Amino acid sequence: MDSSRQSFLVRNDFLIRRLHSLCGLIPVGAYMVVHLIVNASVINGAATFQNNVLNIHKLGALLPLVEWTFIFIPILFHAIFGFVIIAGGMPNTHNYPYAANYRYTLQRATGVIAFFFIMLHVFHMHGWIHNESWLHYVVEPLGGGQFRPYNATSTAGEALQNVVVVVLYAVGITACVYHLANGLWTMGITWGVWTSPRAQRRASYVCGAFGLLLMGVSAAALFGIRAAVDDPAKLRQVRAQEDLMIQTKIATGEVQENSHKVADPLPTEGDAPAAGGESETSAAAN
Repeated sequence: MDSSRQSFLVRNDFLIRRLHSLCGLIPVGAYMVVHLIVNASVINGAATFQNNVLNIHKLGALLPLVEWTFIFIPILFHAIFGFVIIAGGMPNTHNYPYAANYRYTLQRATGVIAFFFIMLHVFHMHGWIHNESWLHYVVEPLGGGQFRPYNATSTAGEALQNVVVVVLYAVGITACVYHLANGLWTMGITWGVWTSPRAQRRASYVCGAFGLLLMGVSAAALFGIRAAVDDPAKLRQVRAQEDLMIQTKIATGEVQENSHKVADPLPTEGDAPAAGGESETSAAAN
């Protein structure tokens, strides 16, 4: 066929697949690892996690630019062309039921799950875009936009008190971790890092160990944040600690005052539900 009549995707298939593979590792995969490690720092205490979040927000007005350049645009590129690749490939586990073929199918299945989970996660915690009308009329009524960076542990923890939400996060995070770990193995084959069966087998063990380690970090992040505020007393203690930290850092000029990054005050003790009712934490989550 005349190359001039071929589509852009066909003519640039080799380059697009290499870019798709590369951005899955850097920056998307690298960001995911850093994001999970930062979240898992909550096991050292709410103050540690809060301090790590505030260090990120020291970027101030540059933060959205950094996020779109190194996180959102690469994720969208990887996802869009991932769907294009999926559309052009069929699972072959029925005819060739070997481990590599199951991994081929799981890689694509977890990619789809990971994409929709990331969309859900960003909506749940941040609301996708920071527009007042969007947040007020769409996000908040649907239970989204719950995270406040200046009250990181308390708001994230409250958002994870619902068991259904935790299950969705567990499934989504597992899909993300598998997609990265197995994708690292397939990337090594694509780029010619490990080509022999023996090298691929060894690389499979290394990538598997990496995946298990990252799953441990993920569990620490998810359940650590949830456990930090799983009763009203913990929630009030963490919130007071966060408020003191942010007041101090604003006073020293380390971060800028921003009402959109601060959570609404907790109800006073007198406003708490009576015995037999829901706790503040579960009520906030539901």
